[in-house]
Amino acid sequence: MPLNAAPSDLSSRPPKLLEQLRGRIRLKHYSLRTEQAYVQWAKRYIFFHGMRHPAEMGKSEVEAFLTALAVERNVTASTQSQALSALLFLYREVLRMDLPWLSEVTRAKKPARLPTVLTQDQVRSLLKYLDDPLLDLIIRLLYGTGMRLMECLRLRVKDMEFSRNEIVVRDGKGGKDRVTMLPSSLGERLRAHLVVMKAQHVADLALGKGEVWLPDALAVKYPSAPKEWAWQYVFPAAGFSTDPRSGAVRRHHVDDKRVQRAVKLAAARAEITKPVSPHTLRHSFATHLLEGGYDIRTVQELLGHSDVSTTMIYTHVLNKGGRGVVSPLDR
Repeated sequence: MPLNAAPSDLSSRPPKLLEQLRGRIRLKHYSLRTEQAYVQWAKRYIFFHGMRHPAEMGKSEVEAFLTALAVERNVTASTQSQALSALLFLYREVLRMDLPWLSEVTRAKKPARLPTVLTQDQVRSLLKYLDDPLLDLIIRLLYGTGMRLMECLRLRVKDMEFSRNEIVVRDGKGGKDRVTMLPSSLGERLRAHLVVMKAQHVADLALGKGEVWLPDALAVKYPSAPKEWAWQYVFPAAGFSTDPRSGAVRRHHVDDKRVQRAVKLAAARAEITKPVSPHTLRHSFATHLLEGGYDIRTVQELLGHSDVSTTMIYTHVLNKGGRGVVSPLDR
């Protein structure tokens, strides 16, 4: 680059590939996590092929990369699928190249695994070892509603329906909304929690802050909404952070890693030998409802599953072990 290059010369330069990728992802209103994942897969793809530009490559190079992930790296099927989605997005949305069907890719095998489920006694034991009141409330809500971790942390005040004991889960997996129950045993704690959070929000507004992140379309449609109480997170972070996209300083929601660590620590203290994560509580929620006699279609709706066959996997623990068959030794 010449040292005397004019500013107009610099600004007229086309953005680099990864900048174009980020811009296209944001135009499509994909989440920050998706943006970070897709950019990382694009980088790994470029490095894998010796820093060649993706425009110079195509079907065979994509197939070679994805096959290497499965054969050499032994990645899971979901990881390979994410890499494929990232590369398809890069080619279709940024490079405007439509790749043929990738029939030659060696696909990572998706093992048929049963979900880890805690007994009700194990859940009670785990909950007993939660020390932080905020994390205790979040984790009880996860088990009591069947929400995914990020669905819970992204809850807005307006979606808590105390009069109906309902929670409206917005933009869940697959971009779907659904309704689940608000456990009556948590009602008073949640109300008290929101009183404290509202006072914090008022104090933030007095400091000239108090805005919360909203999806771009909503922020444009309702320009005053980011500062309104109804749109605030139910579980805001203790401090402010800088939005990596816009640079705005706001309160984000509680960090998901805090919740994950709290669950693992409580499970260890409760001497639960199964691998336990926040998602285990969702599996346990579904199984315990079915054990309680609730219809599988009802459980399907509460979980937000598109297909009842996904919900059917929880029937593996119903009745007795071994699919309800009585061992001949016990006859």
